[in-house]
Amino acid sequence: MKIFFKHIIFLGLGLILSLKLIAQDIHFSQFYANPLQQNPAMAGAVYGMEGSILYKDQWRAIGSPYKTFAASYDVRFEQRRNRNGYLAGGLNFFSDVAGDSKMGSTNANISLAYLARLSKYHRLGGGLQLGYLQRKVEYNGLQWGSQFDGLNYDPSLPNGEQNFGPNSVGKFDMGLGLSWVYNNTGGDIRVTDNHDLNFSAGVGLFHLTKPNIAFNSVEDRLPMRFVAHANGVISIQSTKLAVVPGFLYQRQGKQQELYIGSLFRYLITQDSKYTGLKNASAFYWGAYIRARDALTLKIRYEYAGWGIGLSYDINTSSLKAGTYARGGLEIALVYTAPNPFIKTYGANHSRY
Repeated sequence: MKIFFKHIIFLGLGLILSLKLIAQDIHFSQFYANPLQQNPAMAGAVYGMEGSILYKDQWRAIGSPYKTFAASYDVRFEQRRNRNGYLAGGLNFFSDVAGDSKMGSTNANISLAYLARLSKYHRLGGGLQLGYLQRKVEYNGLQWGSQFDGLNYDPSLPNGEQNFGPNSVGKFDMGLGLSWVYNNTGGDIRVTDNHDLNFSAGVGLFHLTKPNIAFNSVEDRLPMRFVAHANGVISIQSTKLAVVPGFLYQRQGKQQELYIGSLFRYLITQDSKYTGLKNASAFYWGAYIRARDALTLKIRYEYAGWGIGLSYDINTSSLKAGTYARGGLEIALVYTAPNPFIKTYGANHSRY
């Protein structure tokens, strides 16, 4: 009987979490490495070109782990002669699989943004995102109480449930966003002799069409998701240190998320500004808090245009009794490069 009740508890917990995922989008602890998931106006806002890959593995302590994969790429369509502003575009994709039913979410989007130069250091942008989302589930992965014979689980027994309907649904999707960027280097360099000061902030609104994601005839519309985000780099002059704070707020239906914290950057080596023979490198460490949910520990290493980040969520919610405080491991690989649409001469070229 103990084994039976253990299966029922895990089944119930898995169903609750899976149903929660139906009504909510994914989230990453290293959200700054996946900017188009927060705001389509972040395409080309910070870097001339940026690509990223993220992978998250969570809830492994309570059964089948929840796995999320995402990829993003954005680039500026900028010419040096255009001083008023520039167009930028991007692509982003994610795939999420949750629980024993392999409840899956797949989303592919294309973003287009325009960023106006308000001054040498300030840019204001607006963005539009169009995409396609798909939800999928494998009913054969579910276990029901009627399929336990008193001692063991017997999949040959009828589950006693009605027809669930199709196991996948796909819909058109749409989002909008605004962004603001301040960079006191004028976008010429990324990691320098530790006097850089830059900030990015914005708001995004997703699922404007409120697509119906029900697997059967019952209507189940995906609520719009509102996002507010901000990041910064504040160098401490006469040292090799910088403070890198971040903030993310999301609301979707009745669910909301507040995520705030900071990293610290130690500049290991700086760029060789004139010869181009020396690349910058830096190490980051810090922590974020997701309100009433988790404490996230983070580290990151950057060399030249490459960056790799690791984070781990320590569960602090009421679910910690079942997870033993183990949340999820996340890995992010990011590459940034100069704008490929601007010709450069010599070693001292733009990294933004």
